[in-house]
Order: sequence, then structure tokens, then C-alpha cells
Amino acid sequence: MQRMRQTFSIFLLLAATTAFPQDEHALKLWYNKPSGDTWENALPIGNGRLGAMVYGNVDTEKIQLNENTIWSGSPNRNDNTLALDSLQEIRRLIFAGMQKQAEILANRVIISKKSQGQMFEPAGELNLIFKSQGNYKNYYRELDIERAVAKTSYQVDDVTYTREVLASFPDRVIVMRLIASKPKSISFTAFYMTTQPNAAIRTNAAKQLTIAGTTMDHEGVTGMVKYKAICQFKPDGGSYTSTDTSVTITNADAVTIYISINTNFNNYHNITADENERANEYLNKALRKNFATILNAHVAAYQKYFDRVKLNLGTTDAGKLPTDERLKNFRTTDDPQFAALYFQLGRYLLISSSQPGGQPANLQGIWNNKLYPPWDSKYTININAEMNYWPVDKTNLAELSEPFIQMVKDMAVTGQQTAKDMYGTRGWMAHHNTDIWRATGAVDGAFWGAWCNGGGWTSQQLWDHYLYSGDKLYLASIYPVLKGAALFYADYLVEHPKYHWLVICPDESPENAPSAHQGSSLDAGVTMTNQIVFDVFSIVINTAKILHKDESFSDTLKHLRSRLAPMQVGQYGQLQEWLDDVDNPNDHHRHISHLYGLFPSSQISPYRTPELYSAAKNTLIQRGDISTGWSMAWKINWWAKMLDGNHAYKLLQNQLTPVGTNAEGGGTYNNLFDAHPPFQIDGNFGCTSGITEMLMQSEDGDLHLLPALPDVWQSKGRVKGLCARGGFEILDIEWQNGKIMKAVIKSTLGGNLRVRLPNEMKLASKGIFKKAAGENTNPFYQTEKTAKPIISEKAIITPPLIKKTFVYDISTRAGQLVLLSSK
Repeated sequence: MQRMRQTFSIFLLLAATTAFPQDEHALKLWYNKPSGDTWENALPIGNGRLGAMVYGNVDTEKIQLNENTIWSGSPNRNDNTLALDSLQEIRRLIFAGMQKQAEILANRVIISKKSQGQMFEPAGELNLIFKSQGNYKNYYRELDIERAVAKTSYQVDDVTYTREVLASFPDRVIVMRLIASKPKSISFTAFYMTTQPNAAIRTNAAKQLTIAGTTMDHEGVTGMVKYKAICQFKPDGGSYTSTDTSVTITNADAVTIYISINTNFNNYHNITADENERANEYLNKALRKNFATILNAHVAAYQKYFDRVKLNLGTTDAGKLPTDERLKNFRTTDDPQFAALYFQLGRYLLISSSQPGGQPANLQGIWNNKLYPPWDSKYTININAEMNYWPVDKTNLAELSEPFIQMVKDMAVTGQQTAKDMYGTRGWMAHHNTDIWRATGAVDGAFWGAWCNGGGWTSQQLWDHYLYSGDKLYLASIYPVLKGAALFYADYLVEHPKYHWLVICPDESPENAPSAHQGSSLDAGVTMTNQIVFDVFSIVINTAKILHKDESFSDTLKHLRSRLAPMQVGQYGQLQEWLDDVDNPNDHHRHISHLYGLFPSSQISPYRTPELYSAAKNTLIQRGDISTGWSMAWKINWWAKMLDGNHAYKLLQNQLTPVGTNAEGGGTYNNLFDAHPPFQIDGNFGCTSGITEMLMQSEDGDLHLLPALPDVWQSKGRVKGLCARGGFEILDIEWQNGKIMKAVIKSTLGGNLRVRLPNEMKLASKGIFKKAAGENTNPFYQTEKTAKPIISEKAIITPPLIKKTFVYDISTRAGQLVLLSSK
């Protein structure tokens, strides 16, 4: 039964001691030198639809441009229908221990013979060539993530030049303002450049620079996305001339530049819009406004999201250095403000690359300068796309989930045909990649692409979004997606001939293979898949109960769930990655997919499943710390779930090192983009999630405050605005010496709040407040019990080291104010 929407506040109070920093550089990336020609030095701006990289160069400024629907190809499908007739043979080979032969067959009958996925493409680049500015001084550039504005300033002779650039959220254009401290000082020539082979650059009668083009053909799919980029210049004073492909401004006092880009894309199956009309519409509306008006509206729209969360971990003198120098020093210097800046940068990038009505953030968010980007810059859904959205709800950006939710709804349509034609099942499924055309076929080779859980994992993420809001209308809207994912698994599971559990076959643990399988990743019933299927069945059972429907289908799922393979602890004390105990303790592979059950799922818990929890810790230790960027970001979340803040912080230090420092990969570029390498934005988002998990967790039956606070942040800190499952918002937490001094918690749903704290509290006003006992009565915090693990006789079980905490239940009612203070 849905609760009434209720609001109440809880105050845990002793003293207010920690203000938020007022340092002018607190929420800025800043540098004392230009980017040069290095894209990873440039600074990103975006409004969810348009993205730009601002180089901040003096003689030749570059603004590299993206639009979120400029993709190669056109509506297409990439299923391999040979799969259905070969499934029984592939299963026979796998069950017979002939995984390599099964993989060879899968490459022929499962992997697409058509497109391997389409590419996210750049729109072009605006270049501004300035006259007589070679000898400059007092150079400075910044990205102000509190206002979403990039700025460059420098001095030539006795003139100070300043440029500001933004991607306006309300006006949907990129706007640049150039000013000088003396009149008639601004002169430059502007022109577009593009690597697109099917694009024309010209200047029209209105002296506008334009790019008109059609995207590329790719892997047999015709490029049919038409796009138009228009650049309009409004100088204050001076002269304004043009050639066929350039515009020259001479002796102006100031100049405002407006850039509008749009396409004919409506949705994944409709590209009939008029790109010229769209681009002109947004440009003409913006041209009626001056820069100050656009700036004020932009900052207000942006801060509606950004200002919801504030974080202060303390300040040191290290914060006075430029960002690239702080990055070099972070592993050896106490710079808590840098960690807070990096946390907020993740929120900035998410706001800037994912807006309602647009496309989800892809492998590079919305920023890409390559015609052939790494991994096509699409959506890898065996971890990376999901990781992009881990921070959304917990860092108070719930609305930004909409593009991801819509993508999953789209895949639930296209994936029905894939499920039917390739696997003979009901429901829907997706493999490990998709793109703007919502392709759900298998790509890249069976070693990576025969994974069939893209639908299952993304469904889990849609359910998790519901747990934060309790919105039954939203839950009803996604129920067909959730049910479809469960139907696929219900039909696709088979009985293992040796163990007699229900398993998926063919199956694989993403991108990894045990040596016992002749180097093949294919197997049956791998641990991650069992965890995902368990989650999907549990989610649909719970959703059907909430919505009062499909009781018989729920009963079927309960029966199937009871027959799934359990998680197992192997001979090295590890959580087994595969059904058989074939893990290698010297395997340091970047994917540790079987710890999905620890995070983002909550099947593994220090309090409910200590054996599995200990085994997961052994797995983390055996795999090691250093890896690629996104992998280290996931490990930060895992070590936070291990309640080990110091180890999580160590990984954050590893992540915040200049790229190339770690031989195994990972690290960070000068503009704080995550390095896989190359650049992938998931590491940025994963680290923001991980820092949140160090400060607050709500996956394990309660709201746990400061669960993994590292020693370096113990002395003093404050955070405002984080969100937790069950409709709770942490309006304020303030701590000293690792103890909470003040906390304010708001609920919009009412019901029981079970809170876990590092220090003992007592009730200071009327209300029901007691030590917790039994299962949390709040349905948003009730957890499914996992199957009992089968533990090898040789298994090494390390007892979990859990700090003493204090757990209370608080019964919340509308309008009730509960005060608690430290003893």
C-alpha cells in the first residue's frame, strides 16, 4: 500500500561548527597556462544537448562542439537469427566442458553479422584567430562548476582580455562573450573546421558561419542524421566582414557569439524533423537576448540542480595551487578540498550531459572530438552506462535519470524481437552494448558480446530509482519493462545437468575468463548472472505486490528463484566468479563483476551475510587496487560497502593521479576527466558515487551515516542534501572527530526510519525513538534474503571487521519534529 506523502524533519544536534568554504577557488578547476592542442586539457561545458570543450588558447581559441543526437547510421537492427537453432549445441558444448568450441560457434551464430553499433560523432570546431596576442602575461583560465561557466583571461601590453563561455540550459545554445579593458581592442577571424566527410562549411547572407551535413555510413548502415550548426556574431562596435567560409571582426569593444546546433532526430525510429528550422528557432530566440540575460537565466537553471548538495571536507594550503598541480600532489598531500571538488565535478558533468528529454550520458558523457571514438562512444551496459547514473538519486539529481529510463524503455521494445528471434523467449533482453538506435544484438565477439544481462541490470537500476521516491505512478510506468526482463529469464533458464540448479547458458562473467576454460569466457550460471536474475525476480515480485497484480506470475518467479544457483565461497576464501571453483588468486582483471551482489545490489551484507561479505573482501584483496579508471571507481564503492574508508580513500588517491602514473592504467587527465585510458566518463561518475557511499549508505536495511569515513576526513566536515532510499533527504550532517554533531533528516513518505550512527544518541523531544530490533518495518528498507552459500572445506573466511555502531528506529509522522543529541 502506498503511503501518504508526508514530510517531517529529524534533528540530531549538538553544535554547529563547520561552515562551507568561501575560498574563491573552492568549486573551480583553474590553470595558469592554456590547453595547447591537447583535448584532455580543455574544459567541458554542456546543457545536456550541446557539449563543448573550451581550450582557452590565446592566439587560436578552439571551441570543440558536440550535439547529443549526431550519431552515425540510422534506424537499424543487428540481431543474428542463427542463434536460435544453435542454442542446444552451444549448451551441450559448455556443459561438456568444451567452452572454446562453444565460443567459436557463438561467434558465428550469436554475434551480429551486421552493425556492431553506431558511433557518437563530433559536430565540428569553432576557431578564433586573434591578432597580435603572442606576448601575453597574467594568464588564467577556469571552469566554475558552481555556475557552469568557463572563463579565460590574460593581458597583452596594457589590455586585459576576458572570454566567458556557457552552454545555456534554458536557451539551448552555446554563448561566448569577449570583452577587453580598452575599447576597439578585439579583432579576430572565425571559421569552422570539421572532420565530417559529408559536411559543407559556408557563410550565408546574414554573415553567419554554418555547417550543414549528414552523418557517416558505418558498418553497412546508411548515415541519415542531418544536422545544422549556425554561428552568429554580435559585435559592439568595430567592423564585421566575411568570406565564403570565415568571419572577421575588427576593432570591436566586445563581441557576443551565439552557436546553435540541431538535427532531424526525433527518436530511435523517427528522423523526420527539420534540422534547419530547429537550429534557427533556438538561435533567433537567443539573439534577442544579451549575454547578461542569458547568463543569469543559465546560472539559475543550473543551480536548481547543483545547489542541492554541498560538501565540506576541510581546507588546506594545497587548495591554493592550480588544478593540474593539485592532481600531481594529491597522493602525497593533504588536500581534502580537492576530493570535495572532484565529488562536485561528477555532479557538474552529469547535469551537463544528461537532461530530461535528451539522450543519456554515453561513454564520454557528451564530449567527443574523434570521428572514430574509442568503443564508438556508445552505451556499454555491462557496467559503464549503469555507473554513469549511480550518483543520480543519492546526490539529489533524480530528474536526470529520465534519459536513461527512456533508453531502457526503448530497449524493452527493440529487445523483444531480439529475445524472440535469437533465444525463443518472451519478454525482452539486451546484450552488452546499445546505441542511439537502441540496438540490442550481440557485438564485438562472443568473448565480450554473448553476455545477455543488459536488460536485467538496467531494470535493476530503474527499480532502485523508485526506492528513492516511492512514486507508484512511476513504478506502474516501468512495470512492463521489469516484467519483460523477468519473462526473458523465466523462459531462458535451464537446469544444469550436474548441479541441477537453474542457470543461464550460454553465459559469461563480463570480459573475463578462467584459464580452466581454454581462454574462453563462455560458461553456465556465472555468479553475476545469478545475482542479476535473483534481483530481477525479486523486483518483479515486489512490484507486483505493490501494484496488486500478477499474483500467479509472482508465484512462478518465487519458485524459479528458489532454484537459482547460490553464491559460493571457493578454495581461496574468495567469492567464486564462476559456478565451478576455478578462480585464480593472481587474477587482477579489471572486471570483478561477481561483486555486483555487494554493490550496486545489496545481496551481500556485513550484517546479514558475513560469510559472503568476508569472501567479497578476499576477492577485492586478491584482485588488487590499481586498474583502469572505471574499475578503480567501482572499487571505491565496494570498499565503502566494506566499511573501510581508509581503503576507499587510497583508491581515490590512485584515481586522482596524472594519467600514465599507474602502469596498469587508470588515473586522471589535467581537466579531471577519468582515464580508462583513454577518456571514459564513467570513472568520474563512479567516484562521485563512491564518495557518497563513504558518507552515507542506504542499501542494507537502514540509513547509515558516516559508514566509511577515512581518517583524513575525521576531524571536521559537513555535507548537505544527500538523498537516501525511502524518501529521506539528509538536509545536513556535521561531524567532528568522527562523531556526528548535528544531523537534519527530512522524509517525504513517513514511516519508520532506521538510522545507523557512529556515536550514541538520545531523544530530546517527543516522539517514538528506540533501539532497533528485528527487520525494519519500512518496506523500502526490507531486503531479500540471499540463498545460503555453499562453503568449501578449504575456504578461508576472514571475520568481518565492523566498527561498533548504534542503530535506532524512529517512527515518523506528518509534521512531527524529533530532536536527538549526543550523550
